[in-house]
Amino acid sequence: MAHCYFHALTSVRKWGGRLEDYLPLHQWFDQSKAVLADPRHRALRHHAEGIFMLECVFGATIANADGRIIPVRLIGEQHVREDLGSIPSFADWARLIAPQTWMLRGHRLDETFDGDDANAAPGGAVLRAGLRGGENRSVRIAI
Repeated sequence: MAHCYFHALTSVRKWGGRLEDYLPLHQWFDQSKAVLADPRHRALRHHAEGIFMLECVFGATIANADGRIIPVRLIGEQHVREDLGSIPSFADWARLIAPQTWMLRGHRLDETFDGDDANAAPGGAVLRAGLRGGENRSVRIAI
């Protein structure tokens, strides 16, 4: 299904009320199109965890214009099933991400301060970053 409007129409057919009752929930799922305007945007919210996030944002239920109380989870499940045919887990999406070298490079941010840097508090965490010319600079990290 391509547009939130059509998801909302399905919701109206299923539970009554007006389009405006459901449109914000369906738009929430598809806000990720602002970041990635192809079907891969769905990896951000179109999964079981995304449906739980929808409940956190909109509450456990909504009351539609007909006064009917609708569980938000059912609306989320409808949206994801219409787009994907089933409800995947986030792990289902993540398994499809091929790890890249840049994803595996870690930098320690928990290096303890030895007391030599005047700009960092004793015991504070510092990051030693290499700069041009081989010089090092200490940056205090507040945790």
